[in-house]
Amino acid sequence: MKFSDRVLRVKPSQTLVITAKAAEMRKKGIDIIGFGAGEPDFDTPDFVKEAAVKALKEGKTRYTPSAGIPELREGIAKRLKEKNGIDYKPSEVIVTPGAKMGLYEIFAVILNPGDEVIVPAPYWVSYTEQIKLCDGKPVIVETAEENGFVLTADIVESGITEKTKAVVINTPSNPTGAVIPRNELEKIAEICLKNDILIISDECYEEFCYEEEHVSIASLSKEVRDITFTVNAFSKAYSMTGWRLGWVAAPEDYIKKLSIIQSQTISNPTSFAQYGGLAALEDKGKFPAVMKEEFRKRRDYVVNEFLSIEGITCPVPKGAFYVFPNISAYIKGDIKNDIDLTAYLLEEAKVAVVPGSAFGKEGYIRLSYATSMDNIKEGMRRIKEALKKLS
Repeated sequence: MKFSDRVLRVKPSQTLVITAKAAEMRKKGIDIIGFGAGEPDFDTPDFVKEAAVKALKEGKTRYTPSAGIPELREGIAKRLKEKNGIDYKPSEVIVTPGAKMGLYEIFAVILNPGDEVIVPAPYWVSYTEQIKLCDGKPVIVETAEENGFVLTADIVESGITEKTKAVVINTPSNPTGAVIPRNELEKIAEICLKNDILIISDECYEEFCYEEEHVSIASLSKEVRDITFTVNAFSKAYSMTGWRLGWVAAPEDYIKKLSIIQSQTISNPTSFAQYGGLAALEDKGKFPAVMKEEFRKRRDYVVNEFLSIEGITCPVPKGAFYVFPNISAYIKGDIKNDIDLTAYLLEEAKVAVVPGSAFGKEGYIRLSYATSMDNIKEGMRRIKEALKKLS
């Protein structure tokens, strides 16, 4: 078989591997509690579904402009102004089939072979692999558990070389839930301006900030806005993961190049899904606010449960819907690493979690609490019982 070198360098998503294995076990009648997928358990709101159905019935099923329908680009630009305090024209917004595709398009547009992108660890699994697919080099910089895994300007600066093209920031973070405070974002922005470094700001979890406010780095100044790609999606906030609908906002010249990539790959985001996105914008954050309060309760329960387990530390996530506990005390004997531990929990406890090493941080696991409280309570009971057997 003939494969390109860039494809051979890319690893499969451990999140999807774990989720698929759990699904196979369920098919065999095994009761598996899944904490692996980063997907809200809330259904897509009816008003979003109805808007898409209406679009279907009205025959809005044909090609749209590659960058998305004008109404949605205008709506996103308006939202970014009202909610995030960033001035973007509609021509500076592209609608993408999910934030993931938007990120890939950004890397494809900005990277030449050998260009470096600073990626803070723990990181979302696709950043590093997409950079490799675009012939770039991910430069991993480590955040610290003691600081709640918050990215700081000093950490960013430690990864800069003459080949640095961009830095990825993700606030709130997947997998840790860390939220970067305004004062630190200001310092990071200053470093990027000084060193002519682009900023890729993944803000897909912005609706789920519990204690810290969410700040879009592009809102800090026009100069910062002009070096920033603001990436977001409807997936998490409106429980629309399967709809594949996101956006990127950036200076117009970049958006034109992203649009060319879309025109030559996916043609356009799904037509009727875009009308669902329009309906979501009209909600102005009321639906995600309900989810956030439920997630807050779940977060508090899960963190307290992990902290009650001997040998485990667990920073309190300030956003998103994940916890990232340190389980290194249980890596011993036949359990050689966090991958072994997740396999053990799947087989012994019938609970699916993702190893921290998938996110660039060994000795941890990621658990999504975007599932029912009943599942969380039973899943944590099983985890505690299984870990007792390793003590």
